[in-house]
Amino acid sequence: MHTLKVTKPDFTGQHIYVGIDISNKSWKTSIMTAELEHSTFSQPPQTDVLVGYIHRNFPGAQVHCTYEAGYNGFWAYEQLRAAGFDCIVVNPADVPTKHREKSFKTDRIDARKLARALRNGELDPVYVPSRIAQEDRSLVRVRMRLVTKQTRCKNQIKGLLGYYGIIIPDDLAQSHWSKHFVTWIEQLQLQNQSGTRALAILVEELLFLRQSLAGVTTDIRALAQDDRYRETIRCLVSIPGISTLTAMIFVTELVDIHRFRNLDHLASYCGLVPGEHSSGETEIITGISSRRNTLLRTMLIECAWMAARKDPALLASFSIFSKRMPKNKAIVKIARKLLNRIRYVLIHHTEYQLAVSETLPHD
Repeated sequence: MHTLKVTKPDFTGQHIYVGIDISNKSWKTSIMTAELEHSTFSQPPQTDVLVGYIHRNFPGAQVHCTYEAGYNGFWAYEQLRAAGFDCIVVNPADVPTKHREKSFKTDRIDARKLARALRNGELDPVYVPSRIAQEDRSLVRVRMRLVTKQTRCKNQIKGLLGYYGIIIPDDLAQSHWSKHFVTWIEQLQLQNQSGTRALAILVEELLFLRQSLAGVTTDIRALAQDDRYRETIRCLVSIPGISTLTAMIFVTELVDIHRFRNLDHLASYCGLVPGEHSSGETEIITGISSRRNTLLRTMLIECAWMAARKDPALLASFSIFSKRMPKNKAIVKIARKLLNRIRYVLIHHTEYQLAVSETLPHD
């Protein structure tokens, strides 16, 4: 009697391409070889499930996988890399998409699209910071979210006062939410208990946000004195318009200044470059690009207004730019100059030296 001998598959030297459409409840995974599509299936949102499937079905293969950057972060990237997979994370806007895939969009189609583009070498990975850099960034971003929530809460309180015709006294109107102003609001009584309680709830929320904001601000200032940041922050705050908290935003968002090839690359990341629509001999330059790190662009514009008042060279540039364009466009050019100063300081690890004047560009 002959015994059937089972030959175990061996994919040594072969390449497997995996596209993953990640969501909280399940993943759509598409696996392709160099010649054809193997399978597209749903799986639990766990990397060990995918790793086990690959090891069982493609032992010895070189595995390349990708997924789109989003709210799920980089934990899957870290775990897949730890499992020995060549994993990259990509910007969703950079994934080549056919017209049919735009008309019929499903998770299954997205997974196949990612696997196909990965196999064709059409994807450029985004930069993935280290875990500690990500968590430092999270702390700084939490503070910015608290600032936004606090502003919204203040507007809600003012809106409620305006709704019932309560006028803020002149001596408090310009107090910028001082302790005396908040105490005045706490003592207000509306005509009915329900209205008074509604106002009290908003004030309680404001006080809680203030306390949380003060705590996280203290934590960020302490983090700025860590050995990883101390010297960099000291150099950055030498630039007019940049405080310790602002410097921590730049440091945690950029992480490694050397990952940007040049100033144009950095400016593009921050959203300080104009868009362009050209066809034939027609060339249309649009406003600054909508593709950007929103937080960095916002902070650069805010800092540019302050820097233009404190730096003589930037003040001179702003005056000249303002003569031939609106001030809101002139300040974008100042923000780009400020970004150049930040880049120089980060690359050379040196304090910024104020200059009285500088050569102005012809743009």
